[in-house]
Amino acid sequence: MTLLRFEPMRDFDFLSSKFQRFFDEFPGLQNYSHDSYTPKIDISEDDKSILIDAEIPGVPKENLKITLQDNILTIEGEKKKESEEKEKNYYRAERCFGKFKRSFTLPAEVDSENVDANFKNGMLEIKINKIEPKEQKERVIELK
Repeated sequence: MTLLRFEPMRDFDFLSSKFQRFFDEFPGLQNYSHDSYTPKIDISEDDKSILIDAEIPGVPKENLKITLQDNILTIEGEKKKESEEKEKNYYRAERCFGKFKRSFTLPAEVDSENVDANFKNGMLEIKINKIEPKEQKERVIELK
């Protein structure tokens, strides 16, 4: 008998990404708030590691925080607006600013002690090595 890990939040992550994709595909709906910013993130894997690529242009390295706890990777930061000029008459304003926080349950057990993260030219690249899942031993419990 094979046991599957119950992860109800994975369905919410999937639904959230579907809604985000819907809004991203329609330019009129895309930037409904200029006070929110959501970086685009790709997660992939190979035999030995999990790879995360995030587009975070305009955010300095000092404004990023990456954490990994209980197989959940969290990327948070802030894209600040340089200055507010009220005297300008904008014809179009599409750039978004603000704080962001994205969390992902990783699809495999990972080695949280050996994580390689690089940030260059607005691209964040994270490589996390996989580890062999701990073998679950079956134990027969004697009834009294």
